[in-house]
Amino acid sequence: MSELQRLKSLLPPENESWVFVEAAAAIDPPLITLEEIGRDEVEIQIDLDEWDNFAIDHRNLLFWHEVGKIQNDAIPRDGWEMAALAIGLGGAIGELWVQDGLLLLLALGLSSFAGYRLYLKNNSEKKLQDAIFADERAIDLACRFGYSIPNAYKSLGGALKELIEKTRKKKKRSFFEDRLEALRKSAEKARSELSQQEGSEKSVSSENVYGQ
Repeated sequence: MSELQRLKSLLPPENESWVFVEAAAAIDPPLITLEEIGRDEVEIQIDLDEWDNFAIDHRNLLFWHEVGKIQNDAIPRDGWEMAALAIGLGGAIGELWVQDGLLLLLALGLSSFAGYRLYLKNNSEKKLQDAIFADERAIDLACRFGYSIPNAYKSLGGALKELIEKTRKKKKRSFFEDRLEALRKSAEKARSELSQQEGSEKSVSSENVYGQ
C-alpha cells in the first residue's frame, strides 16, 4: 500500500467522499496543507519527500490535524477578499468623482467588509486558536482509530517537537511551540480527568507530550 493510499484509509467515513489526499505538485511545498478544489471538495496535499522523514505515528497525527481543520471548517479559502477590496476601493474613488452618495456608501461598505475579512484571515491569534482546536480534534480522531489517549498525545507532541527542530523561521517555530504548550495543558487536563475516572495516576502524563 502506498503512503497516499494509507493516509486515505485514515479518513473518517464522513469525510471519505469529499476529501482527497494527493502529492503536492508545487515547488518547495509545505509539508502538509489543505486546498479547496471545488464546491464541497477539499484536497490534503503532502510533500512526500519530506513526509517520509517523519515517524509513522507523527505522520498520522499531523494528517488528522488537517482533517480536524476540515471538520472545524477552518479550511484556507481563495482570497476573494483582495478582489472585493480592490473593487470596493475602485468604486469608492469613482463615486467620489460622480458624487453618488448611495453608491459611495455601498463601495465603502464592501471595502470595509473585505478588509475585516482579510484581517481575520491574517490574524496570528486566530490562526493559533484554529490550530489548537484542530489538535484537539486530531486527538479525538486518533482515539477513534485505535490510539489510547496517552499515545495520541505522545504522538502529536512528538510530531510538534520534530517540526520545531526542523523549522528555521523564528515566527513559524514559535507557532509550533505555542501549539505544543497548549497540547501540554490539554494533556494535563486529560490526565486529571482520567485519574478521577479510574482512581489512579497512571494514564496521561505531561511528559508524554514531548515524546519521552
